[in-house]
Amino acid sequence: MPTVSDVARAAGVSRQTVSNVLNSPEIVREETRTRVAAAIAELGYRPHASARRLRTRRASTIAVRLDPFAGGISGAVLDRFLHALTERAEARGLSVMLYTAKDAADEIRQFQRLVDGAAVDAFVLASTYDGDPRTEWLIEHGQPFVTFGRPWGIADLDDPLHFWVDVDGRAGVAEAVRRLRGSGARTIGFLGWPAGSGTGDERRAGWAAGVAEGDREGGVVTEGPRAEPARLSAESEESVAAARAATRRLLAQASDLDALVAVSDTLALGALIETGGSLPVVGFDNTPVAEAIGFSSIDQRVDEVAAAALELLELVGRSEAGDPRSHRLITPEVIMRPPGPALGLVG
Repeated sequence: MPTVSDVARAAGVSRQTVSNVLNSPEIVREETRTRVAAAIAELGYRPHASARRLRTRRASTIAVRLDPFAGGISGAVLDRFLHALTERAEARGLSVMLYTAKDAADEIRQFQRLVDGAAVDAFVLASTYDGDPRTEWLIEHGQPFVTFGRPWGIADLDDPLHFWVDVDGRAGVAEAVRRLRGSGARTIGFLGWPAGSGTGDERRAGWAAGVAEGDREGGVVTEGPRAEPARLSAESEESVAAARAATRRLLAQASDLDALVAVSDTLALGALIETGGSLPVVGFDNTPVAEAIGFSSIDQRVDEVAAAALELLELVGRSEAGDPRSHRLITPEVIMRPPGPALGLVG
């Protein structure tokens, strides 16, 4: 393969001049540029891909944080997302670089290190939250990024600098309530996280909307806000033991409960253990545990999330305020499973 030195000899210039023509043509006289271009065409010279990336500070690489194991069973969703993102990125000729961080401040230090070393072209973040300093840093420093999770607490639909893809938890849970009603359930409870979690609050809102919709269809009319949904819900931390305790509280205050929707598969598993599988339960995340034990759950369709994230990266820097292309809201799929023999394992 011809080299820069071969091109330089053929054009009668120095190697530095050839490099300037390739990388900074505006500083080279037109006559010299023409001569070098002719030599490149005659020899069939092609710059080495890795050297070109170093010169142009383009690495064709996306950085994604590898989160530590946080307990519970729903962390598998991010693992599936990472796998789907890597697979789809490779199909586009992109690489995925993994990094770790202890907290948001440590992650920002990782951003600085990767940016200074020209190691990546863009970032994909997960687990966003209200006031997230990571996205603020990336916007301030002009770094392309997309988040899996909406930017809670800001004008996320109109911000042209924050591209995001999220799963419509509200729609998914509302559909789960409809499916339970369709199978004969009438008093449907909700097991959620403590208030203040954007994701959890959205899923709870979907449950409340589903309950209200069922009431309207059933001819129930109330004056003002209905108090019953509070009676039919309980809060729990993300653990099976906490979910069991919350289920006991819920059953004590709503003995007529005949179905339950949980904010995650972890909480759904706790409810199943506590009730011995006597109540239909729908979880969220459709983890391998839900499939193995055989309980219903809501699938986030992470393959579509990964595809949308990569498509959005191509639009970063090319949209204006209010551009609907700057975000995607994926509708999840409710996977209803009839109780099977495996439920006996949870007792």
